[in-house]
Amino acid sequence: MAQPPDPSEIRAARERLDGVARVTPVYRSETLSREAGREVQLKAENLQRTGSFKIRGAYNRISQLDEKERAGGVVAASAGNHGQAVAWAAREVGARARIFMPQDAPMAKVEATQHYGADVELTGSAIEEALEAAQAYVESEGATFVHPFEDPRVIAGQATIGLELAEQVPDVETAVIPIGGGGLASGIALALRSVKPDVRIVGVQAEGTLPGGSGYTIADGIAVKKPGELTMSILDRVLDDIVSVGDEEISEAIVLLLERTKLVVEGAGAVSVAALLAGKVGGGSGTVVPVLSGGNIDATLLISVARHGLAVGGRYLVLRTRVPDRPGELAKLLTLLADERVNVVEVEHQRETAGLPVAETGVELTLVTRDAAHCDEILATMARLGYPAERLT
Repeated sequence: MAQPPDPSEIRAARERLDGVARVTPVYRSETLSREAGREVQLKAENLQRTGSFKIRGAYNRISQLDEKERAGGVVAASAGNHGQAVAWAAREVGARARIFMPQDAPMAKVEATQHYGADVELTGSAIEEALEAAQAYVESEGATFVHPFEDPRVIAGQATIGLELAEQVPDVETAVIPIGGGGLASGIALALRSVKPDVRIVGVQAEGTLPGGSGYTIADGIAVKKPGELTMSILDRVLDDIVSVGDEEISEAIVLLLERTKLVVEGAGAVSVAALLAGKVGGGSGTVVPVLSGGNIDATLLISVARHGLAVGGRYLVLRTRVPDRPGELAKLLTLLADERVNVVEVEHQRETAGLPVAETGVELTLVTRDAAHCDEILATMARLGYPAERLT
């Protein structure tokens, strides 16, 4: 097994990335600080080139290829972010890139990878199958395989985030880092331990990918069944804790970040904030820094997550009622709601619903609301107006 990068290799990676990777900003969040009861600073790696931290490790690895290796091209397996980064880095050094991605990879990530000049091949339902296909291609074609996390040079590139974080937030007490394959968490943890030995470091996994989980998570960027052998050997040594969060918690974090911090963050990038909001991070009352690892969320998923999150938070109300099946009755209901200052955003007729009297039609309404209390008010108002309503979840 390869050895973890040492501090000198991490510093060399930082020099190599100077002018290539962005020094991503850190933002204080008043909302999150209030929710967590402690100072919260967000390391916004979602604003990195290609939309995630992956450019650091990919470029650090690919920029060290010799002339023969560059001529042979590079190969990677990725759910999206690593593939984009490898494609971008290969283009920068003049090498060809072929990326193997799961068949259900978000189209935004597939198209971005192609945009950076890579050949993309969709294969299998999970990242593990894409890895197998990529390694088979390497054996047959002789290209250089760029592993997303089991490579010391990739880990050293990701570790540069830790050096930045320590300089940007000198009083950091706790760092919270997503874990998929473990390259990001092991790299940041190694860097932080080298300059701030006493900092608390917590890794966060997605529940859906763990043993006994559903096998699915909206955090597709960390949808890895388990970290690698090298990265796990590092994480066992340098992390204080590993926790997990579910998709509901991740969804809530995505919506909160979007609404309150104006940052678009993908599921994998939001798990650190999700763990913080769920009270799973632990530690003292000092400054905590969640790492927002990426922002490459598919637009359709973002819309779905946002609407779901708003509904859970009492910002949308979906209900079913019924009206007489006569012309003008639906307009009458909508006018009554408008008079009550209720904003209707979607209406659906359901004449064929079982159990409805023949002279009535079902109506499903989606309403914009302020909070949970407002939802209760609207249901009471509907009953008062003569339209008993059933709340849908």
